Order: sequence, then C-alpha cells, then structure tokens
Amino acid sequence: MRRPDIVSTTQHDGDEPRGEPTRVVVVVPVLTGRRGEGADTPSRTVEARRDEAVGLAAAIDLEVMETVTVSLNMPRPATLIGKGKVEEIGGLVTAHDAGLVFVDAALSPVQQRNLEKAWKAKVVDRTGLILEIFGRRARTKEGALQVELAHLSYQKSRLVRSWTHLERQRGGFGFLGGPGETQIEADRRMIQERITRIERELEQVTRTRRLHRESRRRVPYPIIALVGYTNAGKSTLFNALTTGGVLAQDLLFATLDPTLRQMRLPHGTKAILSDTVGFISDLPTMLVAAFRATLEEVIEADVILHVRDVSHGDTEAQAADVAAILADLGIDPATRTIIEVWNKVDLLDPEAREQALNRAARHEEGERPFFVSAMTGEGLPGLLAAVEDKLRAAHERLTVTVAAVDGGTLHWIHENAEVEERKALASGDTQVTLRIAPEKRDQLERRLTGTA
Repeated sequence: MRRPDIVSTTQHDGDEPRGEPTRVVVVVPVLTGRRGEGADTPSRTVEARRDEAVGLAAAIDLEVMETVTVSLNMPRPATLIGKGKVEEIGGLVTAHDAGLVFVDAALSPVQQRNLEKAWKAKVVDRTGLILEIFGRRARTKEGALQVELAHLSYQKSRLVRSWTHLERQRGGFGFLGGPGETQIEADRRMIQERITRIERELEQVTRTRRLHRESRRRVPYPIIALVGYTNAGKSTLFNALTTGGVLAQDLLFATLDPTLRQMRLPHGTKAILSDTVGFISDLPTMLVAAFRATLEEVIEADVILHVRDVSHGDTEAQAADVAAILADLGIDPATRTIIEVWNKVDLLDPEAREQALNRAARHEEGERPFFVSAMTGEGLPGLLAAVEDKLRAAHERLTVTVAAVDGGTLHWIHENAEVEERKALASGDTQVTLRIAPEKRDQLERRLTGTA
C-alpha cells in the first residue's frame, strides 16, 4: 500500500525540481497553564520554539509565509486553540494562499480534521512533519523500513480522519455499521498486514546487524557513539575525527542513517566512531521504537559523546531532551561512560564563553564538559585524550613474553592492545608490557598458549 505524501516540496536530492514550493503557515502553541513538570526541568524559550518550528518546515523545503505563536491556558478538545485564533489563522491562510498549516504540537485526529475544515487547507502536526522529514532523509533500506513502520503506526490511529465523507449509518436488518466503517476496517487490515511484513524484514536486518556486531567483537575495537540534539554539530565532529564525509549542514535532521568509521586515538588505539540520528524534543514514540535497532550501537557503546550546541539559547533544555531519550533506551549515566562535548564554541563571544566556562567549572571533577569546535578543531586533541583515558581505565595492565618465532602474536598485540614497553630478551623472546581490554584478554592468552 503506498503511503500518501504529507506535503509536496521543491525537490529531492538527485530528483528534478518539482515546481513551486508549498506555502505554509506555522502555528506554535505555547501552553502557559501546564502542570506536572518538574521544577528542575529547563524551560524552553518561545523564540527557540518558533525557530525550531521554522527549521522543521525548512528541512523539508516548505516556504514559510508566516509564523503565529498562540498562548494557551487549556487546550481545546475540538481544535486545540480558541475559536478567535482559529478564525485569525484562517484569514492568514487565505491571504497567503497557503496549502498547508503546520501546527507545532501533537494533534488528535479530531482536532486535525476540524482545523482542516476551518482553514480549508491541509494540516500536519509535529509528529506528522517529523515523520515526513525522516522519510525524505532515509537513504538505506533499514532506515526506509523503520520510517515506514513508524508512519504506518501513526497513520493507523488516524483512519477515522481519512473517511469522514462516508457517514456511519445505521442500516436495516440489524446492521450497525455503514460503508464508512467497512472502509476503515479494510484500510486498517491493509495497514496491519504491511506493518507485519515490515517487521519481518526489519527482524532480518536486525539479525544481520547483530552478526556484524559479533564479528567486530571477534576483533574487537571500542565503540564511541555520538549522540545529541539535532543540528548540534555531530556530523561535523564525526568528519573532523574521521574521514567519514558525512553530510553536515545547518539543517535539522541532515543525517538520518547511522554511519560507522574507524578512527585512531592519540596513542594509536583503533576505535569505531558511530554517528547517529539527532534527537529532538517530543520525538514521536513510534520513531524511538522503530529506530531502536539502529540505536543499539549507542546502547552497546564503550563511550558515549553527548554533543551539545553550547551557542544555542536552549542548550540546557536540549540536553534534558537527549537525557530523556537515552533513559528511554535504558542508558543510565550512573553506570555508563558519557562525556559531554560542548560544541560550537567558535560562535561564542568572549562574555558568553566566560559564562559557559563558569557553568562547566560547577561540574564535578572528571565530569566536566569539553569545549570544542568541530569547525576549527579547537579542543579536539584534549577530547580524544580524555576518550582514550576513559577506555584505558577499564583496560588491564599485563606483562607477557612472546616467543621469538611467534611474530603473528606480536603483530596481534600491536593491533589490539596498547604497548607501553617492549624489551628483547637474551633468549630471543620479546617481553611486552601492555594494556588490553578485558574482553580481549582471553584471545591473548589463547595465542600465548598456542590454543588460538
């Protein structure tokens, strides 16, 4: 079953231009009477909310005609916002000849239907637009399947909106449902069948990914995973630390599919660096579930680098959003090695830099963030040294003797361990003092005893 497009855009990468961009009015509801949030939850500024909403629209090539902020004490069940604002926004839609209204909030199917009737334009909520962006960004088969699975789960809950032109009639002979209900059930069955097929395909992809991960364990390199809010500069940092050539743009969700590349730490230790999809506030739960297999690289990483855009006014709120998603993935900061990387320091003026340094100094010793600029390279040597120190802390220090005829084991040690000292003995054997990861020690012992 073909997934209908939510919006039309100017063009896709590699595609021919698709004509004029879709005009959109962006509506940003701000709940002023919200209750139940923790006192320590960082607040998000209205300006940052507006900028992010416009950024989401720009990420899919929509032409933003106007942005309207709506203060809400209490959401309206029928339309989310009040009648007066509905009429005001309807006038803007007509004046700008906008074919789409993006409401930066989660809309119920009823709210979406009622707003479309009132504005005589297509309405998409935050979840729907993020799903559409992910669908356009996915490049691998796995990414496309994960997005389609999330989109179908979202669409399945909204079938009632798709068939409002078919009334639910009470027919004769005891039939309670009319043709609209029958059509909805048929569509729901088709969607569920497609979901089942995608889940089977993803199970196969997940098994393949697991085999790749197990093969890496046999010649294990530590895994360093980059996580962070979308547009925090993860891909730029990835490119600076490797030769990845990953797309890096000032664009929300510029990178979607995960990328892994080998890198070397200061003392020659090899590691695998993983770039992951950027997080965002109110990330649709079905997307978190769909991308869980992809995010297993983060779940199993030896070191997690939490990349933050320290120049952003909402950096604290963004960090809280990332922490919440990591918690959903079962990652506990108390038991995992997480290093905060405050990126984009080149964008700070002297006063803002001083304030950021003071904030960093309030962190516990050993947990202080690293100031870096992925663009200029500032702070990267110190960050890499800290990553290596974190990895070394878990490594065992051994002194072993390698037979003179066993050049293969000596080569293996240099490839898989950090050699601190190497000494030639009178017998012709070589004495090596090294640091090695606990999971590699068994392989070394088997080589030394000839049972490898």
